[in-house]
Amino acid sequence: MTSRERVHAALRHEAPDRVPVNYIANPEIDARLKAHYGLAAIDDEGLRQALGVDFRGVHAPYVGPKLHPDIPDRTVDIWGIRRRWVEHTAGGYWDYCDWPLAGATLDEVEAWPLPSPDDFDYAAVAEACRGAGDFCVVAGGGGTGDIINSTGMLRTMEQVLVDLATDAAAGLRLIDRRLAVVHEVTRRTLEAGRGRVDLLWLGEDLGTQRGPLISLTLFRKHIRPRMQRFVDLGKAFGVPVMIHSCGSSSWAFDDFLEMGIAAVDTLQPEPKDMAPAYLKRRWGDRLAFHGMISTAGPVAYGSVADVVANVRETLRIMMPGGGYCLAPTHALQSNSPTENVVAMYDAAREYGAY
Repeated sequence: MTSRERVHAALRHEAPDRVPVNYIANPEIDARLKAHYGLAAIDDEGLRQALGVDFRGVHAPYVGPKLHPDIPDRTVDIWGIRRRWVEHTAGGYWDYCDWPLAGATLDEVEAWPLPSPDDFDYAAVAEACRGAGDFCVVAGGGGTGDIINSTGMLRTMEQVLVDLATDAAAGLRLIDRRLAVVHEVTRRTLEAGRGRVDLLWLGEDLGTQRGPLISLTLFRKHIRPRMQRFVDLGKAFGVPVMIHSCGSSSWAFDDFLEMGIAAVDTLQPEPKDMAPAYLKRRWGDRLAFHGMISTAGPVAYGSVADVVANVRETLRIMMPGGGYCLAPTHALQSNSPTENVVAMYDAAREYGAY
């Protein structure tokens, strides 16, 4: 099978020739893997081929005017989200900070500069699709169309949760202003890749390690209707939809099915009601699964043998009847030894054949 055929078979709950494989990693892991395989630092495609990755992402880069001023010791993106560099024992990362709209009024939210959908390069999407060959082309990502995280990067997560619980006008207006832009950019991206985009990837983190982040009532009031617009967009273009959700999120899976979502991503095995056997038994004939190799498990803290055993056991549970794509639960982190990451992908090839 081609990669594209392989992924589509898995999404249809058919057994492909082997389990489809995806790759997400932070820059430190990416650089170490390229060095391991003797690749140039810019050879993203070479790395994906070395790992046997079936997915290729496409997006429309922003090419419009600068919307927010620079701030010393910060990065500031097109939404005005600010990040600062934080060192840790295995490297570092850009962490969210400042939260410029934390106490914003409705008028301040209305005045906040947001990008125009006209200022993205959709021709780049068409070009990427033409160059994708027989790989599965994915539009969007784990944060596309989300509310809690992306709005929280401007307003704090605590304030966003308060906004949702109290119907705060300023918070809801910020959510809807931002989603209107993202929805239109997504629509034009799917239009530019019409006939060649295979999967639309959305996101909304809904769980903690111990249970739901919000109530089902609140999800159905504020999250689901807004998310449904993106799912319907995928349907309009004949593109199946996958949703990313961290933590204990299986409480929302029945709603996902009602909405028309085809696959669920992340699938951290540690939180409540997220064990692979439980998910496979309860939803495996109706939802496809993507992820489940924990970035907080053996790949980070175990030996090579532990990683191989973890991959084999996950495949043993998830492979029957199709419907599974192997991937890390999140971006592989700097604390994961290179040899463990290599072992993860080697084991997927060795034990993932049907």
